[in-house]
Amino acid sequence: MREIVIKENEAGQRFDKFLKKYLSEATGGFLYKMLRKKNIVLNGKKATGNEKLNCGDKVKFFLADETIDKFSGKEKASAEYETLPKTSLSVLYEDDHVLIFNKPAGLLSQKSKADDVSVVEYLIQYLLKTGSLKQEDLITFKPSICNRLDRNTSGLITAGKSLAGLQKLGELFKDRTVKKYYLCIVKGRLDKRQYISGYLYKDEKTNTVSVQKDRLSEEELPIETEYEPLAWNGETTLLKVHLITGRTHQIRAHLASIGHPLIGDTKYGNEKINRQYRTKYHLKWQLLHAYDLVFPKLAPPFEALSKRQVTAPVPKEFYQIIKETEWEHGTQEALEVLH
Repeated sequence: MREIVIKENEAGQRFDKFLKKYLSEATGGFLYKMLRKKNIVLNGKKATGNEKLNCGDKVKFFLADETIDKFSGKEKASAEYETLPKTSLSVLYEDDHVLIFNKPAGLLSQKSKADDVSVVEYLIQYLLKTGSLKQEDLITFKPSICNRLDRNTSGLITAGKSLAGLQKLGELFKDRTVKKYYLCIVKGRLDKRQYISGYLYKDEKTNTVSVQKDRLSEEELPIETEYEPLAWNGETTLLKVHLITGRTHQIRAHLASIGHPLIGDTKYGNEKINRQYRTKYHLKWQLLHAYDLVFPKLAPPFEALSKRQVTAPVPKEFYQIIKETEWEHGTQEALEVLH
């Protein structure tokens, strides 16, 4: 016999949905049969599976440990996170519910195919190593990220360590109450703060987007971007970008649509200037970095994150380019704060 106690991350769901996660390799027919025969009981009583779980509820399995381990996929769940390639992913903020990483360029935010390695796998590996998460917790709850960055974009990634953290971060990003700022270097000179808007259409087949000033169809989504030049010369500009909406490739496509593509961007950029930077700096990625997050006032249990500003230092290669560029305008103080 095995007994488990329902935790906060598992409460609020139907009993049968919980069982399908806990015994993920078992069929629905097997689970309902075990309920009918009282081989699986809830709080010492026969259950139908329709019950809503509460924190502290007790589930008893009158099954052999070998059977439970087989149907829970325990061995399969643990192996995935034991050995991952080394990465420069670093933790910038952590509390009981939320974790914020500085993602290096070249790392996926989430898997696109089964054998990919992404921030999510490193998140879970970190939580297992620090003891914030146990292997058995993964059977019914999987921590995840709450915002995405393109593979070749570096910077701030937020993640929920708990169900409450996941839900709160999801709510904040959906309501746009978190202010998101990026740094990028673009082709051409921009010397004034500007707010730009338009409509973005995504081509799923090519994974590219296009931007128009006017809406031509319902498939096009409104986008809003604001930028502030920090330093510039006749050829390039260092921008601080306020991402107001946050669509696929928004900053890259939006700036390219007004004639100022990101340097290093092979999808929307300018090949001539990209080639110059590849030759001089061996640049592999677009110069785009999720730099700053500013959170709104938050009530408990998120008071530690309330009104907090989290900043991610720019990658070494990006900072080298900023330092070595001969800017015509832009104070040294503004450049130093980026390090």
